[in-house]
Amino acid sequence: MSEGRGRETDRRPGSRSDPNPDSATEEDGRPGIYGEYGGQYVPEALMPAIEELTDAYERYVLDNDENFMDDFEARITDFGGRPTPLQHAAQLSDRYDFEVYLKREDLLHGGAHKLNNALGQCLLAKYMGKERIVAETGAGQHGTATAMAAAHLGLDCEIYMGTRDIRRQRPNVFRIRLNGAQVNPVEAGRGTLKEAISETMRDWATTVEDTHYVIGSVVGPHPFPAMVRDFQRVIAEEIRAQSIETFDALPSSVVACAGGGSNTMGAFAAFTEERGRTGETGKAEETGGRDDSEVGLFAIEAGGSSLSVDEDRGVAPNSASLSTGSEGVLHGARTKLLQDRDGQIMESHSISSGLDYAGVGPELAALVDSERVRALSVDDDRALEGFHRLSQEEGIIPALETAHAIAWLDETDPAEVGDRVVVNVSGRGDKDLESALEETAKRDLDIAPEMDVFDVSAMASGSEADTSQEGTNGHDADANASTGSESSDSDGGEGNTR
Repeated sequence: MSEGRGRETDRRPGSRSDPNPDSATEEDGRPGIYGEYGGQYVPEALMPAIEELTDAYERYVLDNDENFMDDFEARITDFGGRPTPLQHAAQLSDRYDFEVYLKREDLLHGGAHKLNNALGQCLLAKYMGKERIVAETGAGQHGTATAMAAAHLGLDCEIYMGTRDIRRQRPNVFRIRLNGAQVNPVEAGRGTLKEAISETMRDWATTVEDTHYVIGSVVGPHPFPAMVRDFQRVIAEEIRAQSIETFDALPSSVVACAGGGSNTMGAFAAFTEERGRTGETGKAEETGGRDDSEVGLFAIEAGGSSLSVDEDRGVAPNSASLSTGSEGVLHGARTKLLQDRDGQIMESHSISSGLDYAGVGPELAALVDSERVRALSVDDDRALEGFHRLSQEEGIIPALETAHAIAWLDETDPAEVGDRVVVNVSGRGDKDLESALEETAKRDLDIAPEMDVFDVSAMASGSEADTSQEGTNGHDADANASTGSESSDSDGGEGNTR
């Protein structure tokens, strides 16, 4: 698979090597091309699978053959729990000079927006006659959603996950296995999402007869970016309809965190020029005097610890491809990448494993270039503050990915975002509690709760005391351990060593 600016096989739809140059189109008259980005930069051995998938996407998703989309919409309602609420955030609204609404994708089955795409692609695989699913995952949410969807549909499932992400996201690894899927650790590189995608593509290239690759974001060769967007666009369609129902107008702005871009494109799709299956672009007289094209769209990236690139180490301590990236090819598509001057892909890193990807979806990159979407970044410290703020002020513990979007509200100019701002809560924060605890303990954050209760030495001391009680009293160990714990609390958390 070509990466960076190196040599590549140009299988862009509409090129001379394109088998179907007159097929359905995207931005410039060719499918899968978005301005300077997109295409199908893949090995010849993978093209039959890409062509088969393209045909299935156009037939089932775009044309609703065999009532596929009706089946999908019924399942995402009954199994997934759609629609998700659009909740007014009273405390955040009081804090800022605009009204804040939260699109609660964290309440979707599985705890994140990922199920929209995972269920759609697994169902498509079923219609295509595939019996096995492979997928990559970073934060574990896409892996969890894919494992759930595969179990729901009776499909075998294997998930590739970097070893570093496995350590950071142990609860989701267990959830994946609970749903009957196999987790394959990826040790290459830094053991994060980029390497997991590469390994999954290698698997798919050799098993295409019975296997479908459920890619987790709007990345990769066409038709993946368009297909994932179309399964995720239900978020934006609901935001649009719920806004009109709730306050008789379209929102002034929609804000979403951005990694690969599935959450972002899902939240933005109804407000870009193409309205897709749902009809014509919104008319101002029906939307409180605001047209779809007037809704501000803000993609918030992970600024990590710095927006610089350490070329000597091959590391970018951020995941801000839209803000700082340059054009190149990664995982089968031309897009914006974090790369060095020689076109070598940088390893991205931030506090949020779900945003740690060295590229971004080609359509989102084009929307930023055209200035329809504004790309901004939030660093690790501010993201943690956003995590604690939403938890304390609204009673919602967000994923660290979402926390970037929440934190950005603190810096924005009300004149820029308008009077009613919708923030897409892409997922819940259960998976991030260990990371948030560890990272908060490293920092002096005014908004963070007191961390004394989590003092490692105190807990270790208390544990030793409990062990001592067990060894001394035998069958009375449980009672004595409980007593020791209570005494430890009264002694200021230093443990009881009597």
